[in-house]
Amino acid sequence: MAASLRLRGAVSGLRYWSRRQRPAAYSLAAVCSRSMASKTPVGFIGLGNMGNPMAKNLMKHGYPLIIYDVFPDACKEFQDAGEQVVSSPADVAEKADRIITMLPTSINAIEAYSGANGILKKVKKGSLLIDSSTIDPAVSKELAKEVEKMGAVFMDAPVSGGVGAARSGNLTFMVGGVEDEFAAAQELLGCMGSNVVYCGAVGTGQAAKICNNMLLAISMIGTAEAMNLGIRLGLDPKLLAKILNMSSGRCWSSDTYNPVPGVMDGVPSANNYQGGFGATLMAKDLGLAQDSATSTKSPILLGSQAHQIYRMMCAKGYSKKDFSAVFQFLREEESF
Repeated sequence: MAASLRLRGAVSGLRYWSRRQRPAAYSLAAVCSRSMASKTPVGFIGLGNMGNPMAKNLMKHGYPLIIYDVFPDACKEFQDAGEQVVSSPADVAEKADRIITMLPTSINAIEAYSGANGILKKVKKGSLLIDSSTIDPAVSKELAKEVEKMGAVFMDAPVSGGVGAARSGNLTFMVGGVEDEFAAAQELLGCMGSNVVYCGAVGTGQAAKICNNMLLAISMIGTAEAMNLGIRLGLDPKLLAKILNMSSGRCWSSDTYNPVPGVMDGVPSANNYQGGFGATLMAKDLGLAQDSATSTKSPILLGSQAHQIYRMMCAKGYSKKDFSAVFQFLREEESF
């Protein structure tokens, strides 16, 4: 079984956990109120750009945490705030019967659950395991089968909204799993998101997320192209963005996450494309969409083109930049 999962992960995932961007540091003092300290601990595995603020929002709601990340430095501020840090996913499972995982790729999720020191080595019967990573739906289904054999429950619950929504607790969770367990998952996910949507059986949450991110990539490329064209035609970028956002071309990429430096504050394009959602992760998600399109014989002409653009971006040195850096990439590419 483990070999089968690793093979699937190798096809769909990329080995980016060791190279992912680290979360921006900010104090836990404001988020560590224990108004409901009697709540039982929640395990949290994966403290990257998204996992870090998600875990902090659980703390805001009074949940003690059992923490693990492959990078020990990512755990330090939680440890300083009094949370318990352990040395492996298995140790998290030994101490908590509700666990949330937030990992970059299928390979990382497989290792966290089925690895030598994975969750399944010490998972308790009746435990609720919620994976908020964006991974291959087929991997989610196989992990669910392995978890079920151990007498526990697995649900996939990938997120949308980006780092800003993760910090503010306004993420959207797309949840797949046994419907009878949805209320239990919603209790935790509602601490981190304003929308928690039940999608169906295990894997349907991932399906929804893959479709969303494919559309996001396409719309970001379209916004970048439109902004670049307007600028070269002599339009002021702020004026062009204002017009787009009151017209039919308006989308999230233009009005909330504009890719042009100087148009908006508080977005990665205003900070040299640092933070946010990395280009490597967008390329990975588009690869998942491509795999799913192949398996379902679905045409995704623009999705496939977006996949190639983000792969080229990564090859040209943008792998550690936010995915909105596609604007800069397109401006520099004479061939486009």
